[in-house]
Amino acid sequence: MKWLALALATANLAAWPLSSGTVTLGAVLHVTGTFASTGRTYRDAYQFAVDKINEVGGLAFGGRKHKLALTVVDSKSDPKLGARQQERLVSKKKVDFLLGPYSSSDVLAAAAIVEKYRMPMVQAGGASSQIFSRGNKYVFGTLPASEEYFRSTIEMMKQLTPKAKTVAIVSGDDAFDLALVEGTAALLGKAGLEIVLNQQYSERTPNFYNILTLLEAKAPDVLLWSGHEASAISFIRQARARGINPKLFASFTVGVPGANFRSALGKDANYAFGMTPWLPSERLKDRWFGDAGQFADAYEKRFRYAPDYHAAAAAAAVETYAMAIEAAGTAEPGAVRDAIAKVDFESVYGRIRFGDNGQIALPQTVIQIQGDKVVEIFRDKFINQPLYPVPAWGERSLLGSPPDAR
Repeated sequence: MKWLALALATANLAAWPLSSGTVTLGAVLHVTGTFASTGRTYRDAYQFAVDKINEVGGLAFGGRKHKLALTVVDSKSDPKLGARQQERLVSKKKVDFLLGPYSSSDVLAAAAIVEKYRMPMVQAGGASSQIFSRGNKYVFGTLPASEEYFRSTIEMMKQLTPKAKTVAIVSGDDAFDLALVEGTAALLGKAGLEIVLNQQYSERTPNFYNILTLLEAKAPDVLLWSGHEASAISFIRQARARGINPKLFASFTVGVPGANFRSALGKDANYAFGMTPWLPSERLKDRWFGDAGQFADAYEKRFRYAPDYHAAAAAAAVETYAMAIEAAGTAEPGAVRDAIAKVDFESVYGRIRFGDNGQIALPQTVIQIQGDKVVEIFRDKFINQPLYPVPAWGERSLLGSPPDAR
């Protein structure tokens, strides 16, 4: 009779939501409020990937085809509201699986909920090590570790002339920033660079006056900045008004790859450094979009703005579910969770393979805005020449074409 029990169990797995013919992914996102700009990117990218997968046939498992659907709930950039909404989506079984929110703090809150209900969450919005150091079994992330964000920037700094000696770190106060600062301080120490200022600001009520005063007094060679896009834009505007301009101003964890950053700041965005684990290279291919260049072109045509790494990471999260559900042959949460842990495939974002802690590993590429365009600068070696040291605000040109590659 054991074989019969096994057969019945297998049949039940295969039949897991066959009655509806639809697998619903849910996401609680900052569609309005402080972080709406990035939150809407996640909404658009999730929907874009869902629509593309459905367009080419959907998911094949259980002997039939299934469609994907997306349910998005607006947290209004309120973390407490977002946590309640996550719980409601899961406990009321309004969705089959979760796509994560944006920001490490929001992902941390959601992680406790998905672990409680044993519902997988593949998220593209949280990179803090706090998410992945707690033994979570149902949480997977498509962003690289926050502690590693500035590694390539620091490696580049070691090769620049004139040599930088002093560094200021300005960061927000969420879980991502806390983990990033700890990891970055260790990397700077190993590189022999002195941290002359390590200052946090409130992401909810950012005020940069005192921080800029300290920067003016300390006069660091390099400014490393971490926080959300809206704060980054405000910081640059205030720094310009105060005439504060380190030799490397500044390397931002967010904003620089995105079109909104450049459109909001105009010429003041030029010379800003940043990093990204993704650029729309034709060498990145997958079964749904063709290659990353095609993905980017189609995305921009539909949403009227170019995708950045947040969008690509979000699309990869949806693709991860497609691969895992088909591999599992069912939409039963436990089986899909186990299949997610084993996925290994090429996507338009890069290779998707999760470590034992549930996080992906991707190198960061240093970029700089030159002539109003994002230019690749450094990965493990120079790709193009950086504009360094950055001239004072009053001495900046409108910039012509980017320099020739090294």
